[in-house]
Amino acid sequence: MSETDKNKLLRRLPGVDHLLALAQKEERFEPIPRSVILASVRTAIDSIRKKILDGKTDEITVTLVLEAAYKTASEKIAPNLVSLINATGVVLHTNLGRALLCEEALDNIQTVARTYSNLELNVKTGKRGIRYQAVEELICELTGAPSAIAVNNNAGAVLLALNTIAEGKEAVVSRGELVEIGGSFRVPDVMAKSGGILREVGTTNRTHLRDYEGAINEKTGLFLKVHASNYKIQGFTADVPLKELVDLGHSKGILIMEDLGSGTLIDFSQYGLPSEPPVSASVKTGADVVTFSGDKLLGGPQAGIIVGNKETIDRIKSNPMTRALRIDKLTLAALESTLRLYLDEKEAMEKIPTLRMLTMDPGRIRKKADRLLAAVKMHAGSVVTAELADMNSRPGGGSFPELMLPTRCVTLSSETLSVSGLEKRMRLSNPAIIGRIEDNRYILDPRTIQDGQEEIIATTLSRILDPNAP
Repeated sequence: MSETDKNKLLRRLPGVDHLLALAQKEERFEPIPRSVILASVRTAIDSIRKKILDGKTDEITVTLVLEAAYKTASEKIAPNLVSLINATGVVLHTNLGRALLCEEALDNIQTVARTYSNLELNVKTGKRGIRYQAVEELICELTGAPSAIAVNNNAGAVLLALNTIAEGKEAVVSRGELVEIGGSFRVPDVMAKSGGILREVGTTNRTHLRDYEGAINEKTGLFLKVHASNYKIQGFTADVPLKELVDLGHSKGILIMEDLGSGTLIDFSQYGLPSEPPVSASVKTGADVVTFSGDKLLGGPQAGIIVGNKETIDRIKSNPMTRALRIDKLTLAALESTLRLYLDEKEAMEKIPTLRMLTMDPGRIRKKADRLLAAVKMHAGSVVTAELADMNSRPGGGSFPELMLPTRCVTLSSETLSVSGLEKRMRLSNPAIIGRIEDNRYILDPRTIQDGQEEIIATTLSRILDPNAP
């Protein structure tokens, strides 16, 4: 394209004011703020101008520019955090928001969000209250701990507890427990930020009680035990049981802290899963402080829960850092409702989505897979090949690192699209559908697909693969 032709096209570009006036007359632009429309019109003009200068277009129409502006404006006003369908089979998928909240928690969030609440008011006395009291009594009842507090997440809980107990002192940790979890959260780094001094003992695979005993000096402030919830060391190994560590520490006047990571309030072994130490067991053993997450095996909102003896928890509550890590009223509302379900374990297993998905009956999974397969064949059978396959789901979220949960999946393949191409189209659809690729197959796992989402998946498949679909 010659420079003369380019200049002719540039002169044909409609003006910003003209396009803005036209856009404001169109019904589709009505929900969009004027400032967004104006910015989008300018962006559209700039984009087309660049294409002209690069010789990549010779088409200039008002309709073309308005379409580009509308697309840009729609993207600007669309929320960034959106709902999607988790078809990966990973129950506690960190990238997808971890635990789904129970209906009771959702209802309580709405109630507290739309009205004023007694967040920090003691209604009985008329004086200022403490927000943590909304959940402290429940946590203590469910764990057997004398005192408790909840903060924004377990990383915050660990940081706060270490800063309170071990600032300027040595915290003794087994080398085999210096873990890293998602987001590059590392125990040594948190220790450094807390002001505590890391004292490593033992080796990666074997640590003995004598190692802890040999590390005791006038600077020792804490024995820290970190539960291996997201990894496992096998073979020639040895570690020190919490009870032995408690006995040694207390005999020397040293506090014991355990970071359980995921943390659970129930014994999963009775439901056919590996036994994960419940929080109550650590409390009963005598640990002075125990921390765990709210949005993993507990099945609640993101929170870090700290339980322990009253003297130590009171010190943690009075730490100025506590205010920076405190949870808001909506998290408290969700956490309280979730915890109340645990007062009746049977009810908790039925109503808390995380527990329900982790312990889902194989027969129910097969029925869900059959429904999904039927829906896919009905809506997209002409454009995709769908089959059933016995596979495995994963708990996720750093919980039960080696556990495979038997499941029955629907596998998809297309003659016109690669597996990675299919995955991308599903991920970019609306709503986004997140499956997984395994053995060069695109997998949809019913364990994490919620009731009613089967039809959405099937119609989405038809829409993104069938060129003749409406």
